[in-house]
Amino acid sequence: MGEVRSEEALDMLQAMNTGHDGSLTTIHSNSARDALYRLDTMVAMANLSIPERAIRQQIASAINLIVQVRRLSDGTRRVTGISELTGMEGEVITMQDIFLFEKTGIRQDGKVCGRFKATGIRPKCSDRLAASGYRLAADLFEQIKVVA
Repeated sequence: MGEVRSEEALDMLQAMNTGHDGSLTTIHSNSARDALYRLDTMVAMANLSIPERAIRQQIASAINLIVQVRRLSDGTRRVTGISELTGMEGEVITMQDIFLFEKTGIRQDGKVCGRFKATGIRPKCSDRLAASGYRLAADLFEQIKVVA
């Protein structure tokens, strides 16, 4: 599905929660957490009187990872974070950061320098990826990757 902007978010969540693995969509937000708030709000726009907790459970069940892309000060777009949704605690969707972009400086030509830094947390969804034939090396979550 392309970008989600409105009440079609409910249809998207329902499709994602019917056993169709591999769904992908985009949403504009300032952070991974804000993406969840926006998605929650867009589902509410459908005016179906669905309880907030039920909406959040649908979101937590449907989405495994959020990949945050930002426009940096040099105008380039970079992945700046990969976060995993891990479930719910009470009324709140729980998340954990897996990778974060750490800005280390700016080159003389104005380009942002940095590195992708693993947080040390191995994502829970890595077992599902392995079952599908995508095995992730354990040291992937310990390494720092420098981006020039």
